[in-house]
Amino acid sequence: MKTLALLALVVVCAGCSETRRGSTAPPERRTGATDRDNTAVNERDRGANAKTPIDQNENQADIDITANIRKQVVDTQLSVNAQNVKIITRDGKVTLRGPVKSEQEKQKIEEIARKVAGPGNVESQLEIERNP
Repeated sequence: MKTLALLALVVVCAGCSETRRGSTAPPERRTGATDRDNTAVNERDRGANAKTPIDQNENQADIDITANIRKQVVDTQLSVNAQNVKIITRDGKVTLRGPVKSEQEKQKIEEIARKVAGPGNVESQLEIERNP
């Protein structure tokens, strides 16, 4: 019985690893394929000055600021990407990062952050998504 189960698993795994027939060209050469490469974003995010959630301070004041901004962003009717932007607070200074669908979403999140952290305490690195 174990042998049969193992054989079935091997067959399923082999089928999953096959490439689609008739599409041996790289994705960028396939008709209708869109560029899904985010290498440039990943390289930018590895920069020494790029803040990531790891940079969030663990003191209660910074945690409260981030949580308050996040709650208001989630409670606002925004796209999924906008609701998932990175909110990083360090010594009362908030950095916002990530994609949003529109200028209106960008402004709304920035407004929420300024209301919570105070004017002059918000750095926005929000990006408006490009439509392919």
